[in-house]
Amino acid sequence: MYHQYESPFSTRYASDEMQQLFSAEKKFTTWRKLWVALAKAEMKSGLPITQEQIDELEKHVYNINYDVAQEREKLVRHDVMAHVYAYGQQCPNAKGIIHLGATSCYVGDNTDIIIMRDALNVVRRKLINVIDLLATFAQKHKAQPCLAYTHLQPAQLTTVGKRATLWANELLMDLEEIEYRITHLKLLGSKGTTGTQASFMELFEGDTNKIKAVEQSICEEMGFKEVVAVSGQTYSRKIDSQILSTLAGIAQSTSKFSYDMRLLQNFKEMEEPFEKNQIGSSAMPYKRNPMRSERVTALARYVMIDTLNAYFTAGTQWFERTLDDSANKRIAVAEAFLAIDSILNIMLNVCDGLVVYPKVIEQRVLKELPFMATENIMMTAVKKGGDRQELHEKLRQHSIAAAKVVKEEGKENDLIERICADPSFQLSREEIDTVLNPIHFVGRSVQQVEEFIAEYITPLRQNNQEILNEKAELSV
Repeated sequence: MYHQYESPFSTRYASDEMQQLFSAEKKFTTWRKLWVALAKAEMKSGLPITQEQIDELEKHVYNINYDVAQEREKLVRHDVMAHVYAYGQQCPNAKGIIHLGATSCYVGDNTDIIIMRDALNVVRRKLINVIDLLATFAQKHKAQPCLAYTHLQPAQLTTVGKRATLWANELLMDLEEIEYRITHLKLLGSKGTTGTQASFMELFEGDTNKIKAVEQSICEEMGFKEVVAVSGQTYSRKIDSQILSTLAGIAQSTSKFSYDMRLLQNFKEMEEPFEKNQIGSSAMPYKRNPMRSERVTALARYVMIDTLNAYFTAGTQWFERTLDDSANKRIAVAEAFLAIDSILNIMLNVCDGLVVYPKVIEQRVLKELPFMATENIMMTAVKKGGDRQELHEKLRQHSIAAAKVVKEEGKENDLIERICADPSFQLSREEIDTVLNPIHFVGRSVQQVEEFIAEYITPLRQNNQEILNEKAELSV
């Protein structure tokens, strides 16, 4: 094991559940299920296939003779025909009707669609749980004022909870895309070598109704409502690009979250959870690095770039099919899902233990708030008889002087002291402190959190109660 390359998705990042979906076992057992579904459909439509043959095929769906298939593939250089041969060895009575009328993409492409559907459902479940955790966090901290930024410069105030709704809202947008893909995903069906169903026209002597009935039966057997209307030998590779684009949307949103978390941890306002025995740095024992958020950033970058594989594959297909898609898509699609699974595992872990430091947040707010509060201070002074234009000019001068003290002398912001000492304002420190209450500067942040949760999160929770409260233990 230590002398061969192993994917970090298998050893460090992705869950066993997602790895199983892209395993050889899942792939080849699904092939056999598709061959059973084909045989059943053909029998129902009148071909000379017996129930005994069906029973024999079903008996050996899960006990695959991999050694026989591997030896056969070395000889024939064709994975599907090798597995047809191996299946036939276990099912001698049904050997002659396995894969009847089908081409390789009948099992290959339909299996890919089935696996992607199942994987999308795993992604959906974990995404809902991440959204739920962020919403819980938002509710808890909805009234904690903090600095909001534009251009990474302090702008006005928001709240810790309101900021969390921004993260959750983007993930809700991704959830809508995921659900669209799941509900609109269609099976390839049984289209034949170039998508014309010519082989089935031969088998059923031109009976179109029987051919369509076979395809619909397979569709229902595999848990789908529809098959694609038309195809070449393969389903359109645009489907892969659409699904990877949807996964990349989650990568975008989680990357945004991870960047914000890394900055907030630098500000010492928030931290991702830090394990009791976790080492932040091999050289600096005091460090608490945002390692999990950094991993989200790294994996998200991988997924966003991976979409190009699907785009180029879809855009370079020739006519009814070419095989330059196969090697690429079996890597690109699987790894996109494994990476998103890894990201969501980290998000579940991090969002379940976010640490907030209110005193640090308050301290940082109070350093900037005097500048942000100048208009409110001016209005209060005007109400006491001050001249608005004169006070505006004085505030401008005091603000410049206070900023100079902060930037050039490294001292604390003394703007409030300057205003208190200026008789033009006629304001005591107590009166100014009343104006400076941070909660007065957060706008509708608290109400926005409450409205967001009521309108979007509560229905989501009610409709998905059975999958909530998922936890994720990380190996690294």
